[in-house]
Amino acid sequence: MPRLRNTLLAAAMVLALAIPQLAGAQDYPSRPVRVVVAFPPGGPTDFVGRLITDKMSVLLGQRVYIENRAGANGTVGADNVAKSDPDGYSLFLTTAGAVAMSPHIMESIPYDALHDFAPVVQVVTNTTLFVVRQKMGITTAKELAALAEQKPGTITFASTGTGSTTHLAQVLFADAAGVRFLHVPYRGAAPALTDLLAGQVQVLAADLPVLISQIQAGAILPVGAAADKRNEMAPDVPTLTEQGYPNTDASNWYALLAPAKTPPAVIKKLNDAVNAALQDPDVRGKIVKSGAVPVGGPPEALANFMSAEYDKWGRVVREHAIKETQ
Repeated sequence: MPRLRNTLLAAAMVLALAIPQLAGAQDYPSRPVRVVVAFPPGGPTDFVGRLITDKMSVLLGQRVYIENRAGANGTVGADNVAKSDPDGYSLFLTTAGAVAMSPHIMESIPYDALHDFAPVVQVVTNTTLFVVRQKMGITTAKELAALAEQKPGTITFASTGTGSTTHLAQVLFADAAGVRFLHVPYRGAAPALTDLLAGQVQVLAADLPVLISQIQAGAILPVGAAADKRNEMAPDVPTLTEQGYPNTDASNWYALLAPAKTPPAVIKKLNDAVNAALQDPDVRGKIVKSGAVPVGGPPEALANFMSAEYDKWGRVVREHAIKETQ
């Protein structure tokens, strides 16, 4: 009897602890929800974040708002959310860099990318394009590779930062083509694009949403997509793989994360809201028109995807000895 009594008592204690959590999940959200974007206002991550959070506010019945915390390729924002209470009121709209690349490149990072977050949903993917000025006189990746072969290590190839998807896209292409470029890292796409247009650098890798207006205006010319398939907003731009350079997919992506140990019921509510937002014709249409590709899906799909991306970019960083100061 004492053993039975102790078992019943233990079960009652577990139930008592679970009831408040369940009640909290049912009431969630009862106050505004903060979504951290680790880049300044006005950029592509911020744009997608505001589209999604505006729709989530309607669906959840509480204000869901963006807080911009820029710095260190997304790691400042990531750390802030990783250390927040796991109650669903602090979320992180991450890019690939903060959770799949920077952990392998930075000498020290204040969070564990795979264990300090609870995956909610993948929001979009972004096609990484290689572009040049019209005056450069090349139109394909093969012509770019031929030019780099003629002038090894001298063709200036700008990226949006050391260890970014755009930097690693360049690394994969150079490896596949057997050539060398002079890497010029910038702090973001805007200054890199400005210098490309001014002729200060010769080639730029950046996400399509950053480049689409200048491509449509004819100011720059895409020579290839570091992606697994063509983007419907740039259907005439072949992938690098199509042009003979395999294993060069370096697509960027955005995903919504919560702090680890956030209740599963809260994660489900958030996942349902984002998936519904992505199915909204207005939201979806604006995302596609910007050059991004809506994704969605269950948290488990994001967990598997993040793990695969973490391993993939870890291998690339180790094989090419990429460091934070490179």
